[in-house]
Amino acid sequence: MHYLLFYDVVPDYVKRRAQFRTEHLRLCWQFLARGELILGGALADPVDGAVLLFRGESAKVAEQFAAADPYVKNGLVTRWRVRPWTTVVGEGAALPVKPNA
Repeated sequence: MHYLLFYDVVPDYVKRRAQFRTEHLRLCWQFLARGELILGGALADPVDGAVLLFRGESAKVAEQFAAADPYVKNGLVTRWRVRPWTTVVGEGAALPVKPNA
């Protein structure tokens, strides 16, 4: 199953993230190496937030990431939420559905 982790961030996020970015990216690459994080990044305008895509048996994997993320722990993220995402098309879709199936 796939899970999307949405971050809402402080207005001066870009300026404040610099001191925590290496630690944040280290955490991202750890989750990626375990096959739990698929993609992640800030939206085109970073003050609009960020989205990370996880794979796991439950939302717990994304929740654990958020709890450990230095951006969350240091107040750069004002709110986060995890939403299950039913993926049906594309390589790696959790529940592939083909036309006329």
